[in-house]
Amino acid sequence: MAAESPEQPERISEAEHAVMEALWQRAPLTASEVCQQVCDARGWSLATVKTLLSRLVAKQAVETAPDGKRFLYSPRIARQDYVGTESRRLVDRLFGGRAAPLFAHLAEADALTEEDIAEIEALLQELKS
Repeated sequence: MAAESPEQPERISEAEHAVMEALWQRAPLTASEVCQQVCDARGWSLATVKTLLSRLVAKQAVETAPDGKRFLYSPRIARQDYVGTESRRLVDRLFGGRAAPLFAHLAEADALTEEDIAEIEALLQELKS
C-alpha cells in the first residue's frame, strides 16, 4: 500500500494512536518523553516507543527534527483531521457511507446518554439553519 499524503496517512494502529495522542497533547517530544507519557499505562519499553515512532515517520504521520544526539518528534497531521478521516472510514466501512445507521446502532445499544442525544439534536438544528 502506497503512503498517502500527510493529510491522510496510512492507517494508524491502536498502539500508534497512543503515541500520536501524546504528540498531539504536547509536541515536539523526544522518544523518552513520549515513553514517559505512555509506557507505564501500556507496559511498554522505550524500544517499543521508538519502533512505533519509526513506523509513524514511515507513514508520514510524524516528522523528526535533530536535537543534538536525539530527535524531536512532531505530528504532521492535526488530530481533528485524523478524527475526521477515521470517522469517515468507519461510516463508509460499517454503515454504507451513511451516518443515520450509525446513530441508530448506538441508540439501540444504549450507547448514547441523554447529554449525547441533546448534543446531536443541537447539531442537527444548527445544520438545518
